[in-house]
Amino acid sequence: MRALLLASVFSLSALAASLPARAADVTAPVKNIIDATVKNWAEGENDYQDIFDETRLTSVYSKDFADKFRAAAKFPAFDEGTTPFDYDVITGGQDGCPLQDVKIEAKGQKGNATEVDASFKNMACFGTDAQYQQAATVQFLVIEEGGKPVIDDILTQGGDDAGFVSLKATMSEIGKQGG
Repeated sequence: MRALLLASVFSLSALAASLPARAADVTAPVKNIIDATVKNWAEGENDYQDIFDETRLTSVYSKDFADKFRAAAKFPAFDEGTTPFDYDVITGGQDGCPLQDVKIEAKGQKGNATEVDASFKNMACFGTDAQYQQAATVQFLVIEEGGKPVIDDILTQGGDDAGFVSLKATMSEIGKQGG
């Protein structure tokens, strides 16, 4: 009986070792940032969650992204600020509404990264006109670094149908130009 039990345990161990490692959830770092953004735009009093705080810079973003942010942050948008941006980079503005119809979806490979799209309505409280009811989409490029998925770039919709704009490129320009 003991031999049969040991053989069963050995067989299960061998089977587990032969299975491919479970892929990390590429949407996890995006969910972290979107959850913080949802809380920041929620009605009522909420503690603001900095999506670029040091904890997130070292755990949710790639080293390259974090380095570009730190270089750009040397030129804050406001005198007392710690960010080079004078707007919410996820929602694309200073004004908005609580986020509605939030969806996060891995879309597939884009170069060496996985594209993860986050879509949401952030102007719905301004009225029922189509312009206020449209969903915005933000593309996150997620790579694996240090054995875990991290955000390597955030692509936001440019104004006037200009396509998507790279936040890393924007941060690089701020860092080079000094604000």
